[in-house]
Amino acid sequence: MGLLEVLFGRRFPFKFVYHEEYWMLNTGKHIFPVRKYRMVHERLAALGARRENFLKPEPASFEDLQLVHSPKYLRKLQTGSLSKDEIQALELPFSAELISFFRLNVGGTVLAAERALDDGLCIHLGGGFHHAFADHGEGFCLLNDTAVAVEKLQREGRVGRVMIVDCDVHQGNGTAAIFEKREDVFTFSIHQMDIYPSEKMTGTLDVGLWSGDGDRAYLEAVRRHFPKIYEEFPPDIVFYLAGADPLAGDQLGGLAVTKAGLLSRDRIIMEGALLRKIPLVILLAGGYSRDPAETTDAHVNTVRTAAVMKRRAARLIAQREAEKLDRPVYRP
Repeated sequence: MGLLEVLFGRRFPFKFVYHEEYWMLNTGKHIFPVRKYRMVHERLAALGARRENFLKPEPASFEDLQLVHSPKYLRKLQTGSLSKDEIQALELPFSAELISFFRLNVGGTVLAAERALDDGLCIHLGGGFHHAFADHGEGFCLLNDTAVAVEKLQREGRVGRVMIVDCDVHQGNGTAAIFEKREDVFTFSIHQMDIYPSEKMTGTLDVGLWSGDGDRAYLEAVRRHFPKIYEEFPPDIVFYLAGADPLAGDQLGGLAVTKAGLLSRDRIIMEGALLRKIPLVILLAGGYSRDPAETTDAHVNTVRTAAVMKRRAARLIAQREAEKLDRPVYRP
């Protein structure tokens, strides 16, 4: 019996979305961390996750992708006709296999969002490709899974107001640009200023940190806005990009946040949503530690925090409801 089974019962209190093809993508010696997907899955299985805890996504249809991405861009992907400049901006070896990987990740985030609406919380062991714009890819991101999921849920009338909480160390420039003029989508980003992307887009609320900033500066910034942000813009669903790349020593970041700091960040953001019964979608997003075990540890900590917070929120909500029922009613 795994540790989480002992602590939380035989099953996790939520589902995971995962596909084994996530880590089968061949990127050679590229820094893109496909290994972490398998490593996180294996760690969760060792901690008690069962086969029935995992949902397998289908690739997103091109019809769904067109909710966000331009027909011209999608035609280029289908025909393999990206220009050299477009491939250079993508910073990944372009192939049909890469398109399949990203379509699968988009489908995964859509599935996780749908399940979160039913269960209150779902974790996609992938996703968070926030540098993809409507008409081009950038920074390891070919398609914007979060944006497609948001548009699909809204078009189907399942949600109205949406909040995207992006805690990847890099600003989600693609997501910010896609929703820049939308009043029904709130984009929050806390990111490092002096790294990619050099040109930051304008989100609803952007918080900039600088190289060397650690737990104190990071958590002060998070607490400055959470949980009150949920009251100021009450959403129907939250997409939380729980990036592991603010971690000290990340190869593509320069912050000095510890694992304990990331855990505190997760707790603050998750608890605020769950106590308000806001459906929560968690995406792993970035993480590029030289030792992939470090990134894996951070992602698994996010999952474990989610398990604790969901159980705790359910207990507190039940207590709150019981107190309402027990409260005497004044009748003049």
